[in-house]
Amino acid sequence: MGFERIASEEIWQGHIGGVRIDTFRYEDGEEATREIVTHPGAVTVLPFDPPSRGVGGGHVWLVRQPREPVGEQALLELPAGKIDVEGEDLLETAKRELAEEIGMGARAWRHLVSFYNSPGLLSEENHLFLAEGLYEQSADSGEEERIEIVQLPVADLDATIPTLKDAKTLIGLLWLRSFVLGS
Repeated sequence: MGFERIASEEIWQGHIGGVRIDTFRYEDGEEATREIVTHPGAVTVLPFDPPSRGVGGGHVWLVRQPREPVGEQALLELPAGKIDVEGEDLLETAKRELAEEIGMGARAWRHLVSFYNSPGLLSEENHLFLAEGLYEQSADSGEEERIEIVQLPVADLDATIPTLKDAKTLIGLLWLRSFVLGS
């Protein structure tokens, strides 16, 4: 089932990504041409305030924002952003995105999982980080983002998960429920 790329042609390059036409040769000698949407990759942050002993609660911080490519006026998502600062590692990118999108920093960080969003078409790899020990931290994103910050009580996870359409947010909240909260 192995393959090798034998030709690649960049068709278009934009600010966020591009389009390439690649030709592959498989072990059996067959060749195939694929259209590939290129993307530098992204980080997603799962900002989590765990339940306090004796106080209950616990929250996940999300953002609600318009997503024009899919016609969504207000998509509920975890904070995220593309890897676009030269020399910045994944954790630094996650820290920057958390500050830019919800005005928070975190004392504890853990990489949870990396995944492809749509590997049949898109080269983007997404890296999910858990952020705990949250505190206020301002940052200027340099761009105008239309974002509403949403604090989701952990008690509302089960009711919210089926309403979500964003894959990275579904992965993050299901990961939280299954592996962090253990429910």
